[in-house]
Amino acid sequence: MDWGNVTVEDLVDALQEVEWTAPPRPLNEFFSRFTVPRSYSKWNSRAKCNLYYYRTNYFIIITLVLGLAFLTNPLALFAAILAGFSLAILNDSFAITFNERLTRTVRKVSPHLAAKMRPPVTPVIRGRPVKRTRAIHICGQPRWMFVLLFSSASALVWFVSCGLLTVLWALLLGLLSTLLHASFRTPNLKARLNTFREEFRAVWRNYSDL
Repeated sequence: MDWGNVTVEDLVDALQEVEWTAPPRPLNEFFSRFTVPRSYSKWNSRAKCNLYYYRTNYFIIITLVLGLAFLTNPLALFAAILAGFSLAILNDSFAITFNERLTRTVRKVSPHLAAKMRPPVTPVIRGRPVKRTRAIHICGQPRWMFVLLFSSASALVWFVSCGLLTVLWALLLGLLSTLLHASFRTPNLKARLNTFREEFRAVWRNYSDL
């Protein structure tokens, strides 16, 4: 797979659809083999490949930086947790897993309420269900409603705790660390093999939907 031909939009879509339940890459692999890219095209391809392959490590780094920044401000730390949760819901696999576990928990308490939390039925045309793009629901409601809810709550708590400037510096530091690592970490053979495997799964999934 030529990462130089992958657009930013394609990368965001891939990060949204890919499974995030895998453990982070080992530290001895994460902090090894750093080289300076020889050209812009090399840097472009390397950065996209590393962002996809080390996505879990980068997410942990940004989370730790935010946690350390708000260690002395519990209210702002709670706001950072809300923001991280709203970002996690944007991932398809996380949103589906969260909805299933939440529905299963509610079903134990109130089966009638759990039945109301089911997503709307997909319409059928000529015996075949209409395929919806990213039609993911949580508690029977569209996913974007929960993203908006947690994001708004996070912004409100940040404003009340006077930690907005702190979060901006923390996010800048976390994103800068991620960008530097993705720029100088040489993609290894595992990253290339993992990319080919994910590409095959995507092709096979599209073939199965036909």
